[in-house]
Amino acid sequence: MHPNADRFAKDDKQIRETGCPSPHAFGCLPGASTACLPPQKWLHFHPETKDAAPSQAGAAPDPAELIRRAHEFKSQGAQCYKDKKFREAIGKYHRALLELKGLLPPPGERERDSRAASQAGAPKPGCLSEEQSKTVEAIEIDCYNSLAACLLQAELVNYERVKEYCLKVLKKEGENFKALYRSGVAFYHLGDYDKALYYLKEAKTRQPTDTNVIRYIQLTEMKLSRCSQREKEAM
Repeated sequence: MHPNADRFAKDDKQIRETGCPSPHAFGCLPGASTACLPPQKWLHFHPETKDAAPSQAGAAPDPAELIRRAHEFKSQGAQCYKDKKFREAIGKYHRALLELKGLLPPPGERERDSRAASQAGAPKPGCLSEEQSKTVEAIEIDCYNSLAACLLQAELVNYERVKEYCLKVLKKEGENFKALYRSGVAFYHLGDYDKALYYLKEAKTRQPTDTNVIRYIQLTEMKLSRCSQREKEAM
């Protein structure tokens, strides 16, 4: 039998019962210095250790400060757009959206959490007041609308991305004129004339005299007429 067998058995029993090894388990003899103990980091990650101090997590950012910064970046983006610095404007709008990321859960999850909180009589999730939630949504709408506007100024327009941004706006505000019009323009250039006409006509109901909307409706109807004529000829 190993001369230290009794000591090893005792150590093994202590680990099972407390989750914490004795100093002997790391090679320390009774009465010896504890310098050979493992670093405290080991205690933080041991799954069974209950008395280890938790790691210090950074304080959660203040929602009001995040909203303030997002609004500031959005304003900088608007100035860049006025100065025709469209690439810089896009960067500013993305920074604004990044500040807001995580403030609110995804829409579906947000609705579930809101219903659960309402049933429990608890405040709304996300630590945002009703006014803050409205401000966040307004900033998101402005940023996505402005991003679409910036992309439309490019020499080679990414209409797929324009469509994506506009539809994000319409999910939040279905009657937004700019998003409806730009969605129609994007679908037109992507070759989906039926959807283009739908969004353009929706935009026209909001602003019946807008010349750009009227022109794109005419262009779209001409495309649909030609497509219909080709189909008839092919039959």
